[in-house]
Amino acid sequence: MNILFTPNALMALLTLTFLEIILGIDNIVFLSIVSGKLREEDQPKARRIGLLLAMVFRIILLFGITWVMGLKEVMFHIDWGFFEAGITGQSIIIFGGGLFLLYKSVSEIHHKMEGEEDGIGGKASHSLSAAILQIALLNIVFSFDSILTAIGMVSNAEPAQGGFGHYGALIIMILAVVISILIMMVFAGPVSKFVNEHPTIQILGLSFLILIGVMLIAEGSHLAHFKFGNDVEVGTIPKGYLYFSIFFSLFVEFLNLKMKKNRKAVRLHNSRIIDRKLKDKDVTD
Repeated sequence: MNILFTPNALMALLTLTFLEIILGIDNIVFLSIVSGKLREEDQPKARRIGLLLAMVFRIILLFGITWVMGLKEVMFHIDWGFFEAGITGQSIIIFGGGLFLLYKSVSEIHHKMEGEEDGIGGKASHSLSAAILQIALLNIVFSFDSILTAIGMVSNAEPAQGGFGHYGALIIMILAVVISILIMMVFAGPVSKFVNEHPTIQILGLSFLILIGVMLIAEGSHLAHFKFGNDVEVGTIPKGYLYFSIFFSLFVEFLNLKMKKNRKAVRLHNSRIIDRKLKDKDVTD
């Protein structure tokens, strides 16, 4: 326990908590869109259950680190001459999650473009249980991504070798997951309200989910060692590029919203001046 209160451990905890929150942004966006299809009184419950499921999945996976890491082993090979692959458990989960996210995001954009209100999952999405099922399915994928990041960030080597030990690393990762989920619970409501009140933000969020789905497909393909021809192997998309594009797009959209708000305020001010002048003229006449 003494190791947990060292500067290195506290710095690792803060860094990992920050990364968990960043990795949870896509989860909150999906959560906001799915819960937005429910009755207003059911939306907070769906968000709470969704984030609690995310925390439970992450903690279970942390306790099963050996099993998670074992999923890197190749289950079977594919060799069709022009295409080769070594399928692993991780690649199946991440690739499948990317396809699921891509399908749901494109479906939701289609519904919005067609003016339909049923959105993700159609009419069933108005059911709390159906929304939670969709959230749970995607949480499994996001949890794998989150836990693999945590495992890479916190060394489980013995303290004498500069690590935190197996149990020390496990406690740091669990604390980071719990703290990050609690912080996201606090902000999930305002974020969901903001997303659902601004159609342009909804489309932007769905576009981000498409990007993340493509990134997961590329990552799953890389983990499965997809190779076309003799030399062309599928690589991963650096997450730094993805998150930079997301935050830059959000910054531009916030500027647009601010500009629209200022224009609305100016128009309102001008209309009040015109109304005052007309009243003064009527009084004079």
